[in-house]
Amino acid sequence: MGSSPLVLLVEGQNAGRESLAAMLQKASYHTVIVHTGAQALAWIEQHEADLIVFDASTMRSSGARNCRRLRRLAEHTPIILSHPSGEPSDPSAGADVYLERPFSARKLLNRARALLPADSAKEEIVRYGSITLFRGKRSVEVAGKGEFTLTPKLAQLLEAFIRHPNQLLTRRHLMQVVWETDFIGDTRTLDVHVRWIRECIEADPSQPELLRTVRGQGYVLNACPAITSNGSFPDH
Repeated sequence: MGSSPLVLLVEGQNAGRESLAAMLQKASYHTVIVHTGAQALAWIEQHEADLIVFDASTMRSSGARNCRRLRRLAEHTPIILSHPSGEPSDPSAGADVYLERPFSARKLLNRARALLPADSAKEEIVRYGSITLFRGKRSVEVAGKGEFTLTPKLAQLLEAFIRHPNQLLTRRHLMQVVWETDFIGDTRTLDVHVRWIRECIEADPSQPELLRTVRGQGYVLNACPAITSNGSFPDH
């Protein structure tokens, strides 16, 4: 992917203030705009997009039907489908993300960033076994499970584990590194964040094989071959 992702935006001719174009362009995405499902299909037959945003909420035609057609033509291109408020999303549409109006620019761009491939020229990527952490866009990709967007604290916590594989990280150390506190009287917040990480990286979060608990002490990320590229975590 080049430095500027190419987004195909499908929205109604009279979208007006509801147009998503300004949001995408402000995020430095090269945005191609078409106004009908037929135009979108014709464009996809001749070009490749990094992402398709289909804003059915500004169109008269069925978003689900057109989205299915786009999915058949662009099998591996991620699709965000926006639908009107109160209208249930249709899983048969084949979109990767469904957004119900109204939504914020931040929500749209967070979903877009999670779907777009990382720009390896700019993105710091660290791979650990089947786990790929993208530091810049704060997301983790796990073979067989897909990509998950992380909160800042989740990204910091996962970074701490990846930087110290096969080492016991105590609860006190993790609270100091991630939450910048020595207080460990209540570590429920830490436990919840560890559970969220397991939901991203484990095949069965209820029976973790990668991120294990050492009762009464802390956690260990099991050893597996680590491969880093383009800005591995620096030593502090």
